[in-house]
Amino acid sequence: MKKLFLFLALGAFLASCGGKKEEKKEGFEVSRTKTEEKKAQTTEGVPVDLTNKGIGPIKSVSFADEIDTEMAARGEAKFNAICVACHMVDQRMIGPAMEGVYERRSPEWVMNMILNPDKMLREDPIAKALLKEYNNAIMLNQNLSEAEARDLAEYLRTL
Repeated sequence: MKKLFLFLALGAFLASCGGKKEEKKEGFEVSRTKTEEKKAQTTEGVPVDLTNKGIGPIKSVSFADEIDTEMAARGEAKFNAICVACHMVDQRMIGPAMEGVYERRSPEWVMNMILNPDKMLREDPIAKALLKEYNNAIMLNQNLSEAEARDLAEYLRTL
């Protein structure tokens, strides 16, 4: 009888140590791997297009070889006053990072997005894709003049 009891005790001990029992907890779970995979997919979802000029009043923008420092300084001041609520220079935030924007978008597209975000978000395919990628966070119309938008465009060249 002692042997049977010892045998059962040993079997129970091995059974309890051998299997890994998972407890189901209420709430939600965060998985960084899934988030990183999702970011990679959404970033690829918005194409780079330097030929799209956007929808709005700006049909042509030509940059001088040298950056106009006075214009860029005015643009930086305007950026720091109104744009930093949603955009960082080198990181995604509510909106895309601005560093290297002219490697992804034409100057005309950028200025039309600054001046005419409502119509761009309704009609421009890239603006629609960006809206989707950034969780439908719309860019508000800041009612800037073309001169102020051009100052911002010049500042963005410095990034």
